[in-house]
Amino acid sequence: MAPDIGAHHGKEHGWGAPLPIVCDTHYGVGMTPPTDDVLAGHLQELRRGTVVLAALASLRTPGYGYALLESLARGGFEVDANTLYPLLRRLERQGLLTAEWNTEESRPRKFYRTSPEGEQVLAALRADWRSLDTAVSEIGRTP
Repeated sequence: MAPDIGAHHGKEHGWGAPLPIVCDTHYGVGMTPPTDDVLAGHLQELRRGTVVLAALASLRTPGYGYALLESLARGGFEVDANTLYPLLRRLERQGLLTAEWNTEESRPRKFYRTSPEGEQVLAALRADWRSLDTAVSEIGRTP
């Protein structure tokens, strides 16, 4: 029997209710259901591929790294700090984010904001995301 992946994963990420299982997979001779580790690896790959989109969308309103981590986590998109901070620096180098130090507080913080170029990339990523979502949703529906 396959693990209750929806119930396990949904609660782990604070989404409250278990994720509904929307497919009925049949395993043939010699096939085994995915393990939690296998699923976790694929989910990590999926999220790694979308973290740029999430960061650019979130930083349309200026924010600093730690606040972005918290904001993404509250939205159900948990990102490790060791992934996010290098990503922010890379997006800044690419001109997709602007950055400014705020030294008015007791602890200086670097605030990031999506640049005009970042807005263009965000729009393209969102359009491609929608296209991919539609394509994946349609796969297998028609013969």
